[in-house]
Order: sequence, then structure tokens, then C-alpha cells
Amino acid sequence: MVALAVVGAGSRGTSYTRHAIAAGRATVVAVADPLDSRRDRFPGAVPYADWRELAALPRQADAVVIATQDRDHVEPAVRFAELGYDILLEKPMAVSEDDCRAIVAAAERSGVVFAVCHVLRYTPYTRALKALIDAGRIGEIVSIQHLEPVGWWHHAHSYVRGNWRRADESTFMLLAKSCHDLDWLVHLTGRQVARVSSFGGLHHFRPENRPAGAADRCLDCSVEPDCPYSARRIYLPLAGEHAWPLSVLTDDVSEAGVLEALRTGPYGRCVYACDNDVVDHQVVNLEFEGGTTASFTMTGFTPAQHRQTRIFGTRGSIDGDGDRLTVHDFVTGRSSVVETRPSGDGTARGGHGGGDEALVEAFLTAVATRDRTPILSSPAESLHSHLIAWAAERSRLSGETVSLKEGTPR
Repeated sequence: MVALAVVGAGSRGTSYTRHAIAAGRATVVAVADPLDSRRDRFPGAVPYADWRELAALPRQADAVVIATQDRDHVEPAVRFAELGYDILLEKPMAVSEDDCRAIVAAAERSGVVFAVCHVLRYTPYTRALKALIDAGRIGEIVSIQHLEPVGWWHHAHSYVRGNWRRADESTFMLLAKSCHDLDWLVHLTGRQVARVSSFGGLHHFRPENRPAGAADRCLDCSVEPDCPYSARRIYLPLAGEHAWPLSVLTDDVSEAGVLEALRTGPYGRCVYACDNDVVDHQVVNLEFEGGTTASFTMTGFTPAQHRQTRIFGTRGSIDGDGDRLTVHDFVTGRSSVVETRPSGDGTARGGHGGGDEALVEAFLTAVATRDRTPILSSPAESLHSHLIAWAAERSRLSGETVSLKEGTPR
């Protein structure tokens, strides 16, 4: 059994830790979170209101799950590495390049097992796709098209009303949401990125797009029934469910509790009357070492679905929708289908298509056996994926192509 400490017992920290408990391979011995209600999620664990109280003690657990807000990752990650804790760190690692480098240096210096939660690498779908590519089924990869369909209600929830709506309070959209995808493209190609260009912006969720007669809150709004982003329509049908996204709004998930949260909290606000500034759409063009190219689109204006990808090789191509892979063979002219049957949908609510559970299993195995092989990304690989995101954001803001050399944008 692996003894776990939890630093940040919000939605993601709780989800990862519950997967570990459900697997029968871990116990929670300590939990640090400023909210009483979150500390109470793990009965029997020693509670701490501040992670620094735990870090002031000799090592209390084998490993720590760090899932605080993005801007609060660097201090606990560095300190717990110094104390010898193995670390499962929610993505993004941190919100500045220097902080990411500090975390990687601390992890490498201490020799602890260290895994960033790049959950897309661990899904059955990705494993099947990677096996096809590595077996040479489509020859050499020449180019990739990749789409992240965030989902209209998910975007409104997290990036207009929620914790990641402002770059100055969290970070920019591509790093917060899509370092998953940039990392995934590096994983598929097996190559580092050499050059990046990007375009995008905040197109729709702006005050000037507010419908005539709209109120500041959905519960008070006469045009709410015709609004795609109605908080009443998004959240009220989920009343009674102790799960994301409702768990972010309130601990009282009764209908009365949800209504109170919509009446007084940030998630009941009109999407055209928030203080959001992160983009709602972005495209990123990548050139890998060796000349392979990829185009990535992140958009909030879709259903919340699995990622969709087309991979073009010298001997064939693959179309993937997060569930099914269709392989086209240029030699035979035939197509074949590989069903991967993920255990849930592509959102956090669905466990990212089995990726959350598989990541936790891999981390626990690495901690228990001291064999890092199950961890599918090294600290340096995670750093490279994050540096791509910063390069893309520089390109979006400057209009210039940004080069990466030895992992550093210039």
C-alpha cells in the first residue's frame, strides 16, 4: 500500500486520490487544503489547513498528489521533492518558465518518482494509436490535424465563469487547457518541436455580444431560455450529483444548494458580464525536428467530445475520434477499424477516456516498485511540452513564428 498525502483537495486532487483508493493500492494519511469541507473528504487523514504545516514535518507519506491552483504549484512541488516525496503533479506544472524549470530541477536533483498529469498519454485510445504508429502501419508521419473540442458549456464553466477565466489569476488558455494536447502530439511523433506559429483570441464572450435585455445573472434573466450558456440549463439538471462540474460550484448539491450557488456565486453570472480575458479559440501550427508538421485547433464552440485527429503517413493514414481508429492502407487500398472503447468521455467528469485512472495506476506502480517505466513522460519531456505552449502564446501575441532551441523559445 502506498501512503498518500493530498495537497489541494479540489476537483482534480480528489479525483486522482479516489482513483488510488478505489484501486486498493493506496491510503490517504494527510490532506492539506484551506477549506474544511475538502479536508473532510478523506476521513482518517491528518488534516492541515496549509501545506506548509505538513512540509514542516519529517516525511509523513510515500507520495504526494499536488493539485492546488496552477499558480500555487511551484512552492509545494519543490519543497516536497526536497523532502523525498514521490510527486504526482497536476498540469500545468506551473505558470512561468522559470517555475517549471525549478520544479524539474528539484525532481531530478532529489531522484524522486515524478509524474505530471498528462492523462492523454495513458488512455486505451492513445496506447492503441501509438502502437499502430510504432508498428509502422502508416509509414513515417508527415503531418497531423488535431482538434480539441472543449465544449460550449465546459468553456463557459471553466474559462468564462470559472477559475481559469483570467490569465493574471491562473494562466493563458493554451497552457491551462491544451498543454495536454501539445504533449500528446510530441508523444505520438516521438520528436521535439522546432518552430511554432499561432493565432486566436477572445471572439464571443465579450460585453458587446450581450443580448438586449440580458441580466447580470441567469436566474434573473428574461432571455435566459434562449441562451446556449444558461447556467440554469447547464447545472440544475445535475442537482444531487457529487461530481464535476457541480462539485466546483457548491458542496450542497441539492436543488436548493445549486440555486443558491447560481444566485450568489460566480457560476451564475451572465457569460457576457464576466471579467474573463482568455481566448475562446486558437490554432497552433507546429514544425517538428525532421520536418513533420501538425496543426492544432482549440475551440470552445463544440459539443464536449473526445479529441479528433487525422494522422497522415507515407504508407497510410489514421482517422481517430477518441473512441475508434480507422486505418487506411495505401498499399492494399483497404481500411480497418480499431475499437478502443474508453471507459468514459473525454472530459474530467468522464475521467478523460480512462486516462485519469490509468495515470494513477502507473504512478502507484512506479512508487511501489521504484521502476519509473510506467511513467510515460520524463520531467524534461513535460518541460518541453510546456515550453511549446509559451512559444505558441508568444507567436499569437506577436504575429511572429517562434523557434525553440534546446527547449527554449527565442
